[in-house]
Amino acid sequence: MTPGPTEIPERVREALARPIANPDVNPAFLDTYRSLTADLAAVYSTEKDIVVLGGEGVLGLETAVASTIESGDRVLCVANGLYGEYFAEFVASQDGDPVLCSFPADEPIDPNAVREAIEKAARDGEAFAAATFVHCETPTGTINDLETVLGHCREAGVLTIVDAVSSLGGAPVPMDETDLCIGASQKCFSAPPGLTTLAVSEAAWERIEATDARGLYTDLEPWRDIETTGEFPYTHLVSNCYGLAEAVSMLREEGLADVFERHEASAKRCRELGAEIGLDTDAEEPLCSPTVTAFEVDSALAIQGVLHEEHDILVGTGLADRENDLLRIGHMGYNADVEHVERTMDALEDVLDGSDDWDTGF
Repeated sequence: MTPGPTEIPERVREALARPIANPDVNPAFLDTYRSLTADLAAVYSTEKDIVVLGGEGVLGLETAVASTIESGDRVLCVANGLYGEYFAEFVASQDGDPVLCSFPADEPIDPNAVREAIEKAARDGEAFAAATFVHCETPTGTINDLETVLGHCREAGVLTIVDAVSSLGGAPVPMDETDLCIGASQKCFSAPPGLTTLAVSEAAWERIEATDARGLYTDLEPWRDIETTGEFPYTHLVSNCYGLAEAVSMLREEGLADVFERHEASAKRCRELGAEIGLDTDAEEPLCSPTVTAFEVDSALAIQGVLHEEHDILVGTGLADRENDLLRIGHMGYNADVEHVERTMDALEDVLDGSDDWDTGF
């Protein structure tokens, strides 16, 4: 019950065991890839091009920046959490000029403040080439309403890059105003880690083609015509693609509306049961994510250890300096299930009730 990687359904495990079709010479793999991107477009709810790269979700984040940002480009990195701040590091790695527009982790992003920052930069002759956002901040269980702020960026001609790694497939993602939107296989899709997905707008492709990319593996340009040419820039992760294709098919069979409702119901039940045993969430409504809940606790690492040792349930803890202050329950993908949540929270209550008897070795 961690906020990724998640449990993998049996159907996905069976798909992973299929014989491999060599992607470099066998046209059958190209058919698989085309079908996968078409299904992903439906999950993204977009007509934008979809690209699937061989690498964990961080590859998608870095690639989105590396393919669009050149030396000296100013990028507005909008953040109310760790992952929003991490975007600044990707920009700096390309010799770009990251400008943080930060908000407290327990507060929403203010669209007016972002708009003012964009307008001031333009007046000063230092316009932003792009702006980065995080839809779901898993470290604090926060989901951001980005629709308005993305609209401000589009009006100003600022390219938008959105990290939807922990929300895509579990919550609606604001796609209309997004130029590059990144997802990952191991979160709400409940496929193995190893693939990252990107929805790419026409404006993003134009920027990519005009940008002198600094990397090879992180260059999106060779992927634009893949579905026509079938010439992949490297040997793709065939089995991972089989697994993701099955996982996405399962989402489509269920129906996105039902998938989102299932995530909302699981999240609501998780927070209800947490309140019943005296736990507060780090995020407050309407910021609470439907894919992950972060509870404020003392000794999160000890709780995590006992929960795993005594109940065979693994949850996450906080990140960075909050590692021992937060317990994070992932109710995403296959684990967005009320019964899974109830079992987890019953076990957590048992662990907390017996805290006086913990082995200090945890």
